[in-house]
Formats: sequence, C-alpha cells, structure tokens
Amino acid sequence: MLTALGALDVLDPGAVYWAGRLTLCGGPDDLDRYDAAFAAYFAGERPRVPQKNARPEVHATDAAPLEAGSTDGDDGSDEPDLSVAASAEEVLRHRDVAQLTPAERAHLRRLFALLAPATPMRPSRRRRHSAQGSVNQARTVRRALRSGGEVTRLLRHRRQARPRRVVLLVDVSGSMAPYADALLRFAHVAARARPSSTEVFTIGTRLTRVTREMRLRDPDRALTASGSAIPDWSGGTRLGDMLKAFLDRWGQRGIARGAIVVVCSDGWERGGTALLGAEMVRLRRLAHAVIWVNPHKARAGYEPLTGGMRAALPSVDHFVSGHSMAAFEELTGVIQHA
Repeated sequence: MLTALGALDVLDPGAVYWAGRLTLCGGPDDLDRYDAAFAAYFAGERPRVPQKNARPEVHATDAAPLEAGSTDGDDGSDEPDLSVAASAEEVLRHRDVAQLTPAERAHLRRLFALLAPATPMRPSRRRRHSAQGSVNQARTVRRALRSGGEVTRLLRHRRQARPRRVVLLVDVSGSMAPYADALLRFAHVAARARPSSTEVFTIGTRLTRVTREMRLRDPDRALTASGSAIPDWSGGTRLGDMLKAFLDRWGQRGIARGAIVVVCSDGWERGGTALLGAEMVRLRRLAHAVIWVNPHKARAGYEPLTGGMRAALPSVDHFVSGHSMAAFEELTGVIQHA
C-alpha cells in the first residue's frame, strides 16, 4: 500500500482509493468492507452492510439527497467543508451502483444530470466549401472560365460531418436488476443529448423499443414511462433470440447499419449460446462498432466465464464496465471515439 502511494498523488482521493483497493483487497469478499472503511475515513460516513437481493427501483424515489460531510451536531458554521464534500463525491463516483443507499442514489441522479456526452460523428458523402480540404476541381475550372481561363484561386471543399447513430440495448432481466436503473438513466442522458440519432431498446425475454419514452425531458418521468412499456422486467434472458429479433427488423436496412451498438448485459443466456454467437457476428458485420457493457467486469479477478459472454466477445470491439458513475463517464468517451 505504501509503495503504491509513493508512486501516486496522496492528495487525490481517487488515487488513494484505487491504490488501497488493489493492494489491500484479497478477493471479491473484501470489496464491501474496504468501500465502507474508505468512506468512513474520508467522508465521515457510517459503515453499513449492503442489502442483498434488493429489487431495483426504476421509478423516482423521495430519498433525501446525500449531503457529503454532514454531521449530527451543528457547530454554528455556515462554511461547507469543501475538501470533505469533494472526497465524498469522488468516492461516490467509484462506488458500485448496486450497493448504494437511497440517499447516495439520489445524489447519483444529480451526477447523471451533469453528464454531457459528445456526439460521435461520421463523414457524409456531401461536401461543402471550405478554406481547407481537397481542391474542388469543377468549381475551380468554372471560375477560371469566367475570368478568361486564368486560375486565380484554388477553390476547396471537404466532406461534411454528420452524427453517427447510437443504439443502446439494455438488459432488464433479473440478473441485471441491480444495475437496470443506472443503465436506463445513462440511456436517457444519451437520448436527450442526441435525440435524432439515438435509439434505446430493452432486452430480456422480449425486445422493447423505448426510444420515445427516453426522449422525455425529465429522467424520472422517462424511466416511469419506460417501466410501464417494458413487459418482461426482471424476467429471464434470451440474448440470442432478442438480438436476432432486433437484427431481423432493424438490421440490414435499418438503424443498426453503420451505427455504434452498445449492449448492456452481464451475458447470462437462458437459451443456447450458439445462436448468440452467430447473431453477434451478424451484428458486427452491420455495425460501425460494437461495445459491450458488463457491470461485473470491474470486480477483482473477473473473467468472462459465462457462456453468453464467451460467445459474444469475439465480435466485440470494446468491452467495458458499467458499474459506477466513473465507468459511465468512461463509456461516453468510448462511444465518442468508437
């Protein structure tokens, strides 16, 4: 631990957090205790035992917002402890969303509102006049003919950039229930930032298009509307069948062609993995890039051992985690540069 800190900035809470996590945690069972101890020391939080098997709340809650650095006593000072607040928020950004308290979830919703994903662009066939770029020979010659055949200036043009379509497929099966709320909130941020070039679907035992619901301005209303539209919430998972249904309808001449497709799933497959592997190959041929988001990837010692993940990964361009706000911030960059 001390050796790791010697190579890092000890004043950076994020660096201290990851140095301790990588050197002090011997396995997955140590992660919860480490998070609780770190939060207690740096943010003044009381260690808690995470509740397991809790059903995710997709709809809005009335939980009080997290007030970093607050105490039970009042010392009469109105000056906030900015260092403690910053430390608490930094810790929260790296916390697994499945283990957050209601107050932390409320604060996380405010952090989602601050996400500003950039739009991935693609070159179009159309060109426009530009001071830089390749020479527009046709326009240059026409202008020269109007001036007696003398070329007085080289006119240039360049390809226009247009938004590249982004398609999100969010797994809402039972195994993904602890992360469904956060993933759908991320999908809402993406849909609101790029309403004309973003599509959102949920997958489980049914394929449901929730793009219209995700375009609602208020995130809680958007998730409530989406929850009402999803018939297979917290059910089983048939990834291969759902991917086939998506590609059959939206593939060859639809929204998947040339798009950045983001699959958010842990890879648990109730059906056969051969179909999933074949449909992933098909998807990879159509899409510009395939990104797979698995919240479990961030766990220490994680290996993609499930049949679904092993079948899908050969056709995946970017394999990322989606377990925390920091991971979602990273995901926005992956999508932008895919």
